[in-house]
Amino acid sequence: MDIYFKKRRWKQILFIFAVLIGIGSMLYTNKMVKRLSEEELIRVELWAEATRLLATENELDENITNYLIQVLSKNTTIPIIIVDKNDQIMVDGNIKYNSNNKEKILAKELEKMKARQQYIVIPLGDGDEQYLFYKESSLQSKLRYYPIFQLSVIVLFIAIAYIAFSQARKAEQNLVWIGLAKETAHQLGTPISSLVALVELLKDENVSKSIVEELDKDTQRLEKITERFSKIGSQPELYPENLYQQLGNIMDYLKTRISRKIELNCNFNSEQELYIPLSASLFSWVIENLVRNSVDSIENNPGTISINVSETEKEVIIDVSDNGKGIPKSKQKTIFNPGYTTKKRGWGLGLSLSKRIVEYYHKGKLMLKSSDPKKLTVFRIILKK
Repeated sequence: MDIYFKKRRWKQILFIFAVLIGIGSMLYTNKMVKRLSEEELIRVELWAEATRLLATENELDENITNYLIQVLSKNTTIPIIIVDKNDQIMVDGNIKYNSNNKEKILAKELEKMKARQQYIVIPLGDGDEQYLFYKESSLQSKLRYYPIFQLSVIVLFIAIAYIAFSQARKAEQNLVWIGLAKETAHQLGTPISSLVALVELLKDENVSKSIVEELDKDTQRLEKITERFSKIGSQPELYPENLYQQLGNIMDYLKTRISRKIELNCNFNSEQELYIPLSASLFSWVIENLVRNSVDSIENNPGTISINVSETEKEVIIDVSDNGKGIPKSKQKTIFNPGYTTKKRGWGLGLSLSKRIVEYYHKGKLMLKSSDPKKLTVFRIILKK
């Protein structure tokens, strides 16, 4: 089972949930902004009517006059400019400026208000008119952009939480891997010592030399595996190693231990020399993992696994390819995650550990270059010379 599929699904659900919260907040806020805009329009219209009455009515009751003055003075949020037919500014309100830049600021604000085409005609009688231009208050502007700010905060919070949890999970995984590896090395120590002694005894007995040699090879391989596990968690020493010789040794070992139906092609000359900094035991582990994954991908069908080596001025490129069943596109981004496996048995740590060995210990790159089911799947290793 791919446990990362479930984790990815939960991440997607959380992201969708956050987006829905943002959209819901935006819709609700837009509704509130619309209501506030309608109320502000009523207030502006009331302002305009109060201005008209004070300008045209000569015999107003003192109480009414005081009320109209209060209406005009109560507006402390909505920016307004009243102009005559000649665009001369008669009254302004709730626009910030100082005595030095008053005319410039008012002219600029008037142009903005005209562009919005929000104005009210104030008839003064005898064909004379004034025009009240206005725009939304600062409160309405802030409320309009609040959902965007809120959604940004939610996204930022999710991103920070995701990074924090990912780092914590990686740290936990590292501790688990290190503990598992060292415990495995410890547990293998005793039976391997017994096998070494048994092989030495068999050499003195009347046992086929070829069988003893193969047992000796496998015992040495187990010792190397134990060494690999013991090195997990500590920075291994890198020594100049002949890459072609290392690959040749790995291929010689694997050829006798995979199905004869599978052809293993080594597209390089093991007699060549190319020295690069390597931890030989860990590097061989990576190649073995990739080859064994290819073997599992080919299953029981005749197939081909190829190792290709190429060089650039500063890098060495190793391609491990096979014509197996390939990797579905939906899984290609998670194949290096711990726990990913297509097999019923196994912990799904092979590719994850391989990537760690190449990128963390050797400062190189391990990637899935391409995968075309039943045609060609290519894993690429890039190492510095």
